[in-house]
Amino acid sequence: MATALVTGPTAGIGRAFARALAARGHDVVLVARDEERLRSVAEELRGAYGVGVEVLPADLAADTDPVEKRLREPERPVDLLVNNAGFALGKPFLRNDIADEERMLDVLVRAVLRLTHAALPGMIERRHGAVVNVSSVAGWVPRGTYSAAKAWVTAFSEGLVPQLTGTGVRVMALAPGYTRTEFHDRADMNMSRLPSWLWLDADALVAAALRDLDRGKAVSIPGTVYRVAAAALPRLPRRLVRSLGQQHPADRRPTTSR
Repeated sequence: MATALVTGPTAGIGRAFARALAARGHDVVLVARDEERLRSVAEELRGAYGVGVEVLPADLAADTDPVEKRLREPERPVDLLVNNAGFALGKPFLRNDIADEERMLDVLVRAVLRLTHAALPGMIERRHGAVVNVSSVAGWVPRGTYSAAKAWVTAFSEGLVPQLTGTGVRVMALAPGYTRTEFHDRADMNMSRLPSWLWLDADALVAAALRDLDRGKAVSIPGTVYRVAAAALPRLPRRLVRSLGQQHPADRRPTTSR
């Protein structure tokens, strides 16, 4: 039976990935800071799908070593890594504490880098496996550190694709748009002004992402409106794109992370 490791599986897109992969018959390794919520999700998955579930509490901003070690275990191989953990800061860059900015980069960039590097050698040796790095369409619009980090995730993932040709291993960046999760609430963002047609459903998004992974896509962008946006934004004048980055439907307030 295949095994998937999912970071940030206690809510939103990560939880949808955990459910979808368990429904496919994967055993799952769940990684997050909140052990109580991890165990709640684990019980849900065991009861609903009868799969093996391993709980691995870890703060990816502080220490990725336990997760890297798990990814390298040859006797318990991980066939699919989903780098989903993340959070946003609701204030502009210059109003944030630098420690919070660094913590966000540690989770969105450093953890993705290190966990991918830990997972791929074993997958290549087994000639089977995949990594899904959850990015965002925000990476196409310059809007502070979060957007910059997500641009890095997409470029990093695409850059690995040619290196893996012929190995049987795939890497895909998943770049969703606004998705109905607790993500914005935890960043204390008021999203009430965002039109309903811009919202994606997490379960439908993950189903589309897994179809794209099965098809061998390098970048998955669920939702027609976001695929159009991702195609159009690189072709627009940079001054216009920068101005779009200053506009946001959320009222910025002090934040918490997920």
